[in-house]
Amino acid sequence: MYHAELKINSTLSYILLATTLAGLISISAAAFFSYSLLSKLVERMVSLSVGIMLSTSLLHALPEAFESGANIHALFATLLAGLLGFFLLEKFAILRHSHHYEGDGHEHEHGHDAHEAGQSGWMILVGDGLHNFTDGILIAAAFLADPKLGLITAMAIIAHEIPQEIGDFIVLLNAGFSKLRAYIYNLICSLMAVVGGLVGYFALGSGMQWIPYVLVLASSGFIYIAVSDLMPQMQRRATLRESVPQFILIACGVGLVLLLTHQFHLHS
Repeated sequence: MYHAELKINSTLSYILLATTLAGLISISAAAFFSYSLLSKLVERMVSLSVGIMLSTSLLHALPEAFESGANIHALFATLLAGLLGFFLLEKFAILRHSHHYEGDGHEHEHGHDAHEAGQSGWMILVGDGLHNFTDGILIAAAFLADPKLGLITAMAIIAHEIPQEIGDFIVLLNAGFSKLRAYIYNLICSLMAVVGGLVGYFALGSGMQWIPYVLVLASSGFIYIAVSDLMPQMQRRATLRESVPQFILIACGVGLVLLLTHQFHLHS
């Protein structure tokens, strides 16, 4: 009983630490890149996140779910529902996965950022808050299933969040937000992941049978974002000079996930 309670408490600690660090790291890195306008590094981060997100989903989260003993047909139905659900959410702008801003190489007209922010600046913050809350639930589900999967999931979310938050920072700055104000508002939104982690821990901890389905939903989100949003951005730069670094960084993302998993297997 004591050992079980200790394990539960340590899992909650890991979830709180991971969600807090995910928010702080992603928002601080995004602020640094936004303020220095290192757009080339932003493009590179997108390629790296594709490798991390796809390998996390296809090599770890989905196998973990399908090896759990849950009904395979129900899991595939959940995957299909997740992909269609994320499509609808993006359609209705509930989740916002925009990485476009002036100076990102996509030939936006002058004033693009101010126009976007003027129409939906506050919706950006609301959308980010909901998005980060969902990320927290996904991190909690991954840690409850397997600590190593939780860590890798948190890393994948950080890698994805940095490019998205950079776009948000630059839009808000062009809308008239001061650097400090933009940072504080984005930090508050990013820490909604901690709230999501707590909700996920207490909701899923008493319903462990639902964890495989949440892992499949998390995977559907990662796959949808990588395939429908990030990879099309990369395809716009189709020259050999751009494609080779993209492929190398995708491979680095996959290799990083495999290396971490291997190290966990050695020490577990």
